[in-house]
Amino acid sequence: MATVTTWTGQDANALRNALRMSVTAFAEHVGAARRTVAKWSSRGDKVLPRADMQAALDTVLSRATPEVRERFEALRAKGTSGAAADAAGPPADIQADTGADGDGDSGSDGDVRRRDLLRGAAIGIAATPNVAPLLDALFTPTTSDSAALSIPHLTRAVAAVKVDYQACRYERVLDRLVTLLPSLEPVRSSTEGERRQRVETLAADLYHVVGSVLLKVGDRGMALIAAERSARAAALSEDPVAIAASARIMTHALMGNSHDAQAVTLAGNAAQSLDRDTRLASSDAVAVYGALVLRGAIAAARRDDRDTAHTMLDEATRAASRLGYDGNDRWTGFGATNVQLHRVNIALTLGNAGTAIAIARTVALEKVTLAERKASLFVDVARAYTQWGRYEHGLNALRTAYEVAPEEIRCRPTVQRIASDLAMRANGSARISAVAFAQSAGIRL
Repeated sequence: MATVTTWTGQDANALRNALRMSVTAFAEHVGAARRTVAKWSSRGDKVLPRADMQAALDTVLSRATPEVRERFEALRAKGTSGAAADAAGPPADIQADTGADGDGDSGSDGDVRRRDLLRGAAIGIAATPNVAPLLDALFTPTTSDSAALSIPHLTRAVAAVKVDYQACRYERVLDRLVTLLPSLEPVRSSTEGERRQRVETLAADLYHVVGSVLLKVGDRGMALIAAERSARAAALSEDPVAIAASARIMTHALMGNSHDAQAVTLAGNAAQSLDRDTRLASSDAVAVYGALVLRGAIAAARRDDRDTAHTMLDEATRAASRLGYDGNDRWTGFGATNVQLHRVNIALTLGNAGTAIAIARTVALEKVTLAERKASLFVDVARAYTQWGRYEHGLNALRTAYEVAPEEIRCRPTVQRIASDLAMRANGSARISAVAFAQSAGIRL
């Protein structure tokens, strides 16, 4: 496996390109300020990331897929000028990044200890739920001799798994899906006409949950396949709202696989089609439309396309005003409060941690009724405080997220990395508290 003795800005930029991430997305991925990553890119081998970032880059590389590591090695060997990299080490006039830009602590002793800790694999990630049974059900479902489910029974079953997902009961979701997926084909084969279209709408919703939970547990490639199945079923349903709802999970899955440009395009086109086909005459149509443009706004922010992100946010605000309440139509959780939650996430994605925290303080928590959305808000706040270098506040936010939805912390690798970052980057009592929290949450130390 590729290893780096001492990271330079050029090495960090090679890793970013190997991961095919934007500057903003990579900054979020490693827990750095966007301006720091931009400096690595512009100054190349003339700058050394500070010690805690050296450790973070080590961790990202160690978790990369073989394909990413292969691309990284090729880019690093070529160097920025296309010449072979200097095997003797960084140039003599290299300048260390001391953290003077204000994006975190820089105490050298603590940084070295934390870097040694990570290199020794002392901080690990808790085991995510076992998705193998779900993948078996997705690709090789077993047939049952029992009678096909009735449409009302299937409707209730799909609603139950949706409720569990929004409550962050991911392990229960996985269990339900393993049972439900094999039942789809018997129901499909026993219906026709409008009843068959209704079944396809339910199938689109079910595959939507499959894609969503796979994204939660970090199986991004399989999530894309599930999203495609949702889109296929929605097309067969001939329901414009179902088609747009499936485009939402496809947008999310594309983002999960670093296809942010395609995600923006899909979200925008799907929203336009929904508007054209329905004139947004129902609350379901308005809610799905708003949720779609919100997802597109996040994808645009990840590309650092601020204009598109804010244009889509404004469109979502208009949709929320048209809807007139905070609801959960078509399982979107859409409304004005949900738009505020996305403003927090987008500010953070664009590197504006302070703005993200300021917006978060204006959210009326009593209006955030879905556990998944409330936990996500506190996770975003934890990320913002961590990015800002205020680790105790970040830990408090993460604790709150855990109280709201423990499985949101235990089951999600991306959230677990925040806890690891806190344990790695904090000093003194804050670090001790972060380690204790990680242990109690099931994140191995």
